[in-house]
This record gives sequence, structure tokens and C-alpha cells, in this order.
Amino acid sequence: MTQTLLAPADLTSLDRCDRCGAQAFVRAVLATGELLFCAHHGRKHSARLAEVAVEVQDGTAAINAKPSPSAY
Repeated sequence: MTQTLLAPADLTSLDRCDRCGAQAFVRAVLATGELLFCAHHGRKHSARLAEVAVEVQDGTAAINAKPSPSAY
């Protein structure tokens, strides 16, 4: 059997960290599924994720790239 991995969609404000529930900015795609992390937990676990993940999407550059709607 051949498995095909689909490209994951971009993270949105509805995606939440699997550790603490904050907005997710890091997605780790594993052979068995995916994990989402906030910037803090993504940095904390980055070394191990680099070892075991098929792909790591780091969207932390988007943090404070533009003002949030609550800033107005």
C-alpha cells in the first residue's frame, strides 16, 4: 500500500496549540498525524520535532506582521 501525504493548509486563527490552547503557528506533520503548537511550544520542542517530523511548518513570522483587528 502506498500512502500519499497531502499538503497541509495554512494555519488560521482557529487552529489551536495541542499543548496549551493558544493560537497555533507551528504544524508538525508526523507519519501518524499532525501536531499544532503555539510559538512558545513550537520553539520548546523544535529539536525533537526536527528529528521525528516528516515536515515542520513554521508560521511564526506572521506574528505581529500586521495589527490584529483588536488593535483598532
